[in-house]
Amino acid sequence: MNIALDAHGGDFGLKPNIEAALKAIKDLDVEITLVGKRKEILQELNYHGYTNIPHGIHILDCKDVIDMGKEAVEECKTKPDSSIMVGTRLLSQSKADAFLSAGNSGAIMVASLLNIGRIKGVLRPAIAIPFPTENGYSLLLDAGANMDSKPLHLLQFAIMGSAYMKNWYNIENPKVSILSIGEEETKGNSLILESIPLFKSCNIINYIGTIEGRDIPKGITDVIVCDGFIGNVVLKLSEGLTRSMLVAIKKEIGKNIINKVGALLLKKVFKKIKKMTNPEEFGGAPLLGINGIVLIAHGRSSWYAIYNAIRNAKIMWEKKFIERMRKDIETSIENMQLEGV
Repeated sequence: MNIALDAHGGDFGLKPNIEAALKAIKDLDVEITLVGKRKEILQELNYHGYTNIPHGIHILDCKDVIDMGKEAVEECKTKPDSSIMVGTRLLSQSKADAFLSAGNSGAIMVASLLNIGRIKGVLRPAIAIPFPTENGYSLLLDAGANMDSKPLHLLQFAIMGSAYMKNWYNIENPKVSILSIGEEETKGNSLILESIPLFKSCNIINYIGTIEGRDIPKGITDVIVCDGFIGNVVLKLSEGLTRSMLVAIKKEIGKNIINKVGALLLKKVFKKIKKMTNPEEFGGAPLLGINGIVLIAHGRSSWYAIYNAIRNAKIMWEKKFIERMRKDIETSIENMQLEGV
């Protein structure tokens, strides 16, 4: 298997991407194509002790890198030889089996749409985030691909999320909810109020009603649907809250010997909870609806996050995840259209 990796993607540049690629070729039986500026990549490899390109690593030279803070469409249009544009083209040409980047998420979506295309019937792709809950994981989407959505887009997010939970977590009939400000059907903005009857009338999904933000960690539903603006706020707030809680716990543990002894006894418990709530364990979020394996990693990803994203890309490829997703999504959308939704 060959994974195209945006060598420059992310806030920390080459370092975490190269470190992850070097570990992946040793541990995961994959080949990595580093897409980026060849001279800089070779310098980073040399820094890690490699005077020659190691077996399993390939370099595809490109002259541009898309700016993290620039407008996505314009960047993709003016930089066709950027690492994100070239990497997605590799996937579309079957020269790579997956594409991974911690770069500009908007540009990743634009480049994926331009070069790879959507699964038949899908109107908009969505970023899907596995969210830790009391009962395992729920899937939150969209987590940032679409700032403005329509009711039909949300319904398709529900269909794609259901297909994901079925094929990744083996949940046969995933429960679906819309994220709102109350459980009552009369609450919410115009997008929510217009989406509710659409969801209720669609027999393709297992819609159980709206949920509030406080309900997300309870795990009462399998798929949580919202627009990308709200989803991204939920994601970033959760990440920040988790970090703050861990910092607070560490401070309290360090205050006296009794706390330290108690923490030592609970070390395995703390380790398990930290692993479950650490977004770097997943590494990258799938861009659902794109006709290929595309994973978007956090801009501040460490080598460990990139490594885990590579590992998950391999699992997706081995499970023929996209082929199964494509079949389920296309069938569901066709049935939805037959219902007149």
